Amino acid sequence: MDVDGIRKRLAVGYGLILTPKYAAVILTVLASAIRLLPMRFKYLLGYDPYFHLAYIRYALEKGEWVNFFPYATGPWGSQIHNSHPLGLWMTPAYVYKLLSVFGVSLYDAFRITPVIFGVLTVLFTYLAVLRLYGRREAFLSAFFLAVLFGHIFRSMAGYYRGDNYMLFWYSAALLGIALALTWKPRKRKYERLAFYLIPALASGFAAIFWQAYYPIFGFLLGSALLMAIGAFLLEKKEVFVDSFVLVLATLFGALLANSLGAWFGYGMAASTRGLGKALAEEFGLQFGFIKDAFLLIYLKYAVPVSVVFIAVLFVLSKALKEKKQRAVVVGIGAVIALWVGVRYYGTLNEILLRLFPAAPIVETQRASLNDLWEAYGPAIFIAPAFLLSFQSNKSRTGDFVLLGLSVVAVPMILLWTRFLFIGSLAIAVMAGIGVVRTYETMLPRVNDRRFGATALAVILLSVPLATGVHGVWTTKGIEPLANEAWDRALTYLGEHSNINDVVLTWWDQGHWVTYFSERAPVAQGGPSKWVAQYYLGIRKSADLMKLGVDYVIVSYDTIMKFGAVLETAGASPAEYTMLPMPLVSSAGGMLLFSAGPYSIMAVPKGDHWSVQVNAGGAILIPREVLVERGGSVENATFTGRPNADVYVYINLNYGYAVLMNGKAFETPLARLMFTDDHPNFTEVYSDGGYIKIFRFEHPNVRVTAENGSVVLRFTNATGTGLGIYGYLDNGTLVFKKWYGVKGKDKFTLPDDLNGSVVIRYIYVHKKTVLDRGVFRIDDVLHGTDEGR
Repeated sequence: MDVDGIRKRLAVGYGLILTPKYAAVILTVLASAIRLLPMRFKYLLGYDPYFHLAYIRYALEKGEWVNFFPYATGPWGSQIHNSHPLGLWMTPAYVYKLLSVFGVSLYDAFRITPVIFGVLTVLFTYLAVLRLYGRREAFLSAFFLAVLFGHIFRSMAGYYRGDNYMLFWYSAALLGIALALTWKPRKRKYERLAFYLIPALASGFAAIFWQAYYPIFGFLLGSALLMAIGAFLLEKKEVFVDSFVLVLATLFGALLANSLGAWFGYGMAASTRGLGKALAEEFGLQFGFIKDAFLLIYLKYAVPVSVVFIAVLFVLSKALKEKKQRAVVVGIGAVIALWVGVRYYGTLNEILLRLFPAAPIVETQRASLNDLWEAYGPAIFIAPAFLLSFQSNKSRTGDFVLLGLSVVAVPMILLWTRFLFIGSLAIAVMAGIGVVRTYETMLPRVNDRRFGATALAVILLSVPLATGVHGVWTTKGIEPLANEAWDRALTYLGEHSNINDVVLTWWDQGHWVTYFSERAPVAQGGPSKWVAQYYLGIRKSADLMKLGVDYVIVSYDTIMKFGAVLETAGASPAEYTMLPMPLVSSAGGMLLFSAGPYSIMAVPKGDHWSVQVNAGGAILIPREVLVERGGSVENATFTGRPNADVYVYINLNYGYAVLMNGKAFETPLARLMFTDDHPNFTEVYSDGGYIKIFRFEHPNVRVTAENGSVVLRFTNATGTGLGIYGYLDNGTLVFKKWYGVKGKDKFTLPDDLNGSVVIRYIYVHKKTVLDRGVFRIDDVLHGTDEGR
C-alpha cells in the first residue's frame, strides 16, 4: 500500500475517534476505568475520607444533618458547620439514596462519588475546548486530564476530597465561557452573554461543597483580565464586553456564595473562623452583609480593580491604533506583573504559612520536581508549547481565556503540593493544545519529506500515550494506608470502651478512630503539638486528665514518623534518637537489622542474647535490650558490657528492631510501645508489636442509660464537683450548672436541660480536672454503654 493510502486510512480512523460522540464515549470509559482502579481495595485511601464517611453514616442514622458530632475532636465534639459546607456531606448521601435501589451500599456509593465528578470534569473540559478550538485540541486536552495522576488522585474511588467539586464547577464555568464566546446569535447580537450565567452560578454553587472553594474566583477573574488583554491586542472590541460581563458574573457568584453560606455553611474564611478573623485583621476589614473575608476582599478590591483595568485597556484601544504600540504596552505590563509576582511570591507564602501555621505536612510543602513528575508525567514537558498559540496572527480569544487560568494555576502548583490537583486542568489543556500547536508549527518543515508528517504525528502522540501509561501506572501503585490491623484494633476499642471515652493517638489515625471506633480522638485532620509533646514526655500523664483522655494508642506507624513527632512538638532531633530498622537477614541464626549507616546484630543463645550496634563503624553495646515475641515483652539478658547510651528493642513478631538513645527510651511513646513498665496504664489490646492500646487509669466518668435517664458513673470517685454544659445542635450554650458530687459514685442528668441535645461535662477535684467529655443525649438513651 502506498504512503497516501496509509495516510488516508489513518485519517479515517483518527476522524472517527475525534467525532464528538465517539470521543465522549472513549473519554468517559477511559477516565472512569482509571479512577475505578482503587475499587479493588477493601479500605478507603488516605485519612480524611474516613471522617467524611463517618459523619455521613451518623447523619443518615439520625435522619437529619445534625451539626454537633460527638465522635470527633475529643473532648469537645465537632461542629460540622465549622468545617466544610453541607454539600460535601450531602452529595454522597444522595448518590447513595439514588443507587441504593440497585443494592449499592453507602460505602460503595461514597467510594464512587469522586469518580462521578472527576469524569464529569473531563467531559466538561472536552466540550469547552471543543467550542473554543476544535476536535484535536479538545480530545487531547480531555485525554490528558483523564490520565494525569495530578487529577486522578483526588477524583478516584475511595479518595473523597472537596477540591474535586471546585474543579468540577470550574469546568462547568469554562464551558459557559466557551458557549458565550462561540454562540451564533439568532435574534439579538448579545443574547450569547446569557451564557455567563453559567460561571456566575458555578462560582456561587462551588461554595456549597468545599470550604476552600476560592480558587474558582481566581481562575475566572484571571480569564476575564486576560480576555481584556486579548481584546486589546487582537482588536476585538466586542470581547471587552465579554471580559466586563465575566467580572460581573463573578461578582454575582460571590454574592450567591455569601447567601448560600447562610443555608449550607460558610467557607474557611468565614467571619466566625480563625482564618476569617486573621484575614480581616490583616486587611483591615469589617464584616457586615458579607460574612466571608475572602469574598469581602474580592468584592471590595478585586472586582473594582478589574473593572478599572478593563476600562483603561478599552480607552487605550481607542487611542493606540498600531499593533506594535499595543504590544509594547502589554509587554511593559507583563514585565511589571512578573516583577511584582517574583517580588511578592515569598511574601504570599509567608502569609499562607502564618494563616495555616503549625504543620509539617506534605500538602503545605513546596512542589519538587519529583512531585511535578508524579502528578503530570511527560505532559509537563509539552505544556509550555501552549505558548505557541500566541504567534503572530494566530492567537484567538480562547488562548487568552486559558492563559488566564494558567497564570493563576501554575504559580499555585509551585507554591504547595496541595495545589497539584487544582492546577491539573490548566496543565491538561496547555498540554493538549501544545501538542497540536507543535505539530502545526513543525509540519511545514517536514511535510515535504517521506513519512515526515506521519513521523512527526507519531512522535507527538507518544507524549499523551506515555502520559497515559504514567498515570495508570502511578494510580495502580496507590494503596490504602488503613489495613486489617487497624480495623481490628479500632473496632475492638469501639466495642470495649464507653460511648463518651476520649482517645489519644497520632493525628494521622484520628479519623480512623472516629470511623472504626466511633470514639472521639484528641487530634485528627492536622498535627497536634500537644499530642506530640505527650508522646515525648513533655506533657505528663496528669495532663491527660485535662483533656479527658481515657485511651492512648501507640503504633509502629507512629514510630516510623518519629521525625514528624519531634518537628511537631518543637523538639530538637539532636536530643532524641529513635531509629526503626527492618530485619534484612537471619542467616546462620544471626538477626541483622539495618537502616542507612546503622545496623543491629543480634544472636539468641539460649536464655542469653549477644547484641551489638554498628553506628557508622563504631561498635556499641546497648544498656538494655527488650525482645517481644508472642504476646509478651521481656528484658533480655545479653552478653557484653554496655559502652554507650543505647537501647534496643527487637520485635520477632513483625521482624523489626528500634535503636534509641536514653532520652528517647524514656518517652511515653517508647515506654508504652516497647516495655511492660507503664504505671497508670493497663494494656487492653496488643497485636504483638504493630498496634497497642492502653487504658489510662484515672478518676473516670462513664455515661450510661438507666431507667430512661442518662447517668454519669464515677470510677475511683474522688471528685468533688461536676460541671454540666448543655448545647443546642447549632452549638448554642443553653444550660450551665455545677453540682457537688463529693462522695458520690454516680450522677443522674436532670430532665430540665433547657432543650439541650449535647452535653459537655467536667469532673473535678476542687480545681483539678479529673475527666471531661462530650455526648449526645439521644446516643446514650438509644444506644448502649458497651460501645457500638
